[in-house]
Amino acid sequence: MCSLCGVLGGNEHWADAVARPGVYTRNVERIDRRRERANRVRIANGMLARFGLTITDWQGASFVLATRTGKSEIIEDLGHLWPAAERLCGRPCDPLDVDLIAAAEVAIDD
Repeated sequence: MCSLCGVLGGNEHWADAVARPGVYTRNVERIDRRRERANRVRIANGMLARFGLTITDWQGASFVLATRTGKSEIIEDLGHLWPAAERLCGRPCDPLDVDLIAAAEVAIDD
């Protein structure tokens, strides 16, 4: 399969909002699903900033993870986020680090 077909036909990840009853979201409207996705990107960026990374939505189908120096990687879903972050950073990125979680909780409360 070519890479473009893989992106366009992408598999759904459990964290993605889809328009099916009982699957992660109650939002059946496309705009609500996009809003959920944007919120997940916002939260992920709050955590990734500590590693000098950012993530952006790419056409509602994938994500682009990038460093401050411009290195980037396309990831299919948030399940691929942390391994890709480690590859780009060249160091461990532990999403369960106590300090990282504490900082994320403060940022979410703001």
